[in-house]
Amino acid sequence: MAGYYVADKRLPSWVIAFSNNATGESAWLLLGLTGMGYAVGIHALWVVLGEVLGVTLGWTLVASRFKEYTDRYGAITVPDYLEARFRDTKHVFQLMGLVIIVSMVAAYTAAQFTAMGKAFGSFAGTSYGAGVLIGAAIILFYTTVGGFQAVAYSDVLQGVLMFLALLVLPIVGFSAAGGWSATFETLQRVDPALLRPMGTAGLSLSGVLGALGFVAVGFAFLGAPQLLVRWISARDRGEIVQGSLIAVICIIVFDLGAVFAGIAGRALFPGLPDQETILPTMAAELFPAVFTGIFLVVVLAASMSTVDSLLILASSSVARDVVQKIWRPDISDKTVALIGKGVTAVIGAVAVWFALEEVRLIFWFVLFAWSGLASAFTPVVLCSLFWKRTTRAGAIAGMAAGFLTAVIWTVAFKERFFDLYEMIPGFAAGFGATVLVSLLTRPPEGAGAELESVARAVEES
Repeated sequence: MAGYYVADKRLPSWVIAFSNNATGESAWLLLGLTGMGYAVGIHALWVVLGEVLGVTLGWTLVASRFKEYTDRYGAITVPDYLEARFRDTKHVFQLMGLVIIVSMVAAYTAAQFTAMGKAFGSFAGTSYGAGVLIGAAIILFYTTVGGFQAVAYSDVLQGVLMFLALLVLPIVGFSAAGGWSATFETLQRVDPALLRPMGTAGLSLSGVLGALGFVAVGFAFLGAPQLLVRWISARDRGEIVQGSLIAVICIIVFDLGAVFAGIAGRALFPGLPDQETILPTMAAELFPAVFTGIFLVVVLAASMSTVDSLLILASSSVARDVVQKIWRPDISDKTVALIGKGVTAVIGAVAVWFALEEVRLIFWFVLFAWSGLASAFTPVVLCSLFWKRTTRAGAIAGMAAGFLTAVIWTVAFKERFFDLYEMIPGFAAGFGATVLVSLLTRPPEGAGAELESVARAVEES
């Protein structure tokens, strides 16, 4: 079980660093964020600020404490950790986690399959549906067979490809556009709003909220469950310390490269019907054919590095957290792993069906699923790691409030409130409910002393 879902907790620093960032970024980075740079110009740099802050704080403040706790508990999944931390004998965290994780993973995975359909269509001229099916077949095969270890090590290769592509593409793009000054002069003629930090709305309430929403994207790196699992799988806390610098450098190159590639692309190819095809367009027009093929591989790698992790996350939520922990505690690890493989295939098939139904704008669809997972888990995980008064009832209330607020805000309120990104009200509701209910209830016996012991262990090391 630990081998299939967390690689026996033996992964080195460089693997968890690249795997964490590659999983967190996905085709959202290669197609979505480049498309956002194309559409809004330097306004998209607020995303870069948020993600660099989120990754830095996650690795320096959260990772070591979370690793210490999960090692003490022998936890394999995030609901495992929450169950042990709050002495939950009724398995509420597993059941809530099942609903939240499976629903958001299906949406998130569908967006990645959408990206594959767009990539194959732009690069290879296949139909959108054929691209979705080809990509899904490859991912479902190696994820089902290899488990988390296959996912983590393939993430490294995929992450390196993404790093190199986003290092080279903006340099070539700005060069083709005539250099830095010429590029921005062209953008000034195309649309002066592309050079405004607050975008078309300027220094108004709408502009400030838009920038704040972009910054908020990065704070999911503090507690999204598909990223927390990387820290569980580390060999020890020393690997986390070593991996932090790699992770921060990687995210800076990833995000700056994507935004500036999109900005250069807007100067070179204005008027694209689909902003999220700017990277394929630049690859085809600015590079020899063999490099265009490599960029196709990079886009597919970005999708694969996220989809495989999401499928493993959903599989563990069903097979480990529900089947083994609630329904059949006596079931063998081998049987649970087989059930997990079946769940992986089923969820993947559902995501393919959704992806084939409609071509969505990847940037916003991924952010919806990203915010749903993060709003449910991040406030609760942070409170559990740093506030000894956090109670079981508070954590349950925070999970429910964060998740439901993010979803309801997107469906019912977002358009009426300046398109405020749903993670902001989701985090506010998650933290608010956790703190309020915890103040009205009693924390688990011994939890405060345990938190202080964990804090000392991390500080002493």
